[in-house]
Amino acid sequence: MSDKIPEGNRSARERLAQQREREKGREKRRRTLIVASAVVGVLALAAVVGLIAANAGKDDGGDTASGPAVAPSGAIGEDALTVPVGAADAPSTLTIWEDFRCPVCAQFETAFKDTITELADDGQVKVEYHLATIIDGNLGGTGSLRAANAAACAQDAGKFAGYHDVLFANQPPEPDDAYGKNSRLIELAGEVEGLDTPGFRSCVEDGEHDSWVKKSDTAFREGGFQGTPTVLLNGESVFPSKGDEQISPENLKKWVAAANKGKKPGTATPSTPADGSSAPADPSSAPAS
Repeated sequence: MSDKIPEGNRSARERLAQQREREKGREKRRRTLIVASAVVGVLALAAVVGLIAANAGKDDGGDTASGPAVAPSGAIGEDALTVPVGAADAPSTLTIWEDFRCPVCAQFETAFKDTITELADDGQVKVEYHLATIIDGNLGGTGSLRAANAAACAQDAGKFAGYHDVLFANQPPEPDDAYGKNSRLIELAGEVEGLDTPGFRSCVEDGEHDSWVKKSDTAFREGGFQGTPTVLLNGESVFPSKGDEQISPENLKKWVAAANKGKKPGTATPSTPADGSSAPADPSSAPAS
């Protein structure tokens, strides 16, 4: 028998092989087209999503809560971020950074409020308050911001010191964002004589000083301070200690006396609020730390 394939059969087999190759080529082209179409679709979808996201950013106008920083009446210093209490010409300055949600700040107030009030009333120090909102950042919520805005509204009414004390005396537990509710802040204003007025309520509810508070908090963070309270006597940190001595009411008085040696007490009264009402704080209740 011959091992050669008959010529007729050879031709048929070659034609069949060629047809199969053509079909494979068509199938390959079809799959390539499908994959290419899918890739184009994904890219187009990504472009649409990107466009929507970009337009959303434009439509919402950015941070609508930001705006011109409206400082409370009588605020002083760089960018008017300082709320002063006590005689403007006092020989020493006690600078205090606080957050109304900060529990250590409340402890500091409990221990030193009377001492600071006495020193300010006697013209030995002027107290410069700065407000921060670090607890909002650490735990969430808006209580630090809302309370600070309300305190600035109280400054407008010449009632900062008294309201400041009330806020710390009624401070909720740190995780409790009770001060995030304007209604609670307005309720507490009832404990400060003459503060709960339509003007104060409107200032609190409108967040009139929110941008100012945020600017103050930015200054705190950029100032390199470690936390609240930060307490400085003539620019030197005295909390929790000054040198080798721990802070105490007695030591604070001693440090102020040493700084003021040979200097006269201050007598100048703080400037009056923009609304023309009485001086910013009743001397008897002024400083509250």
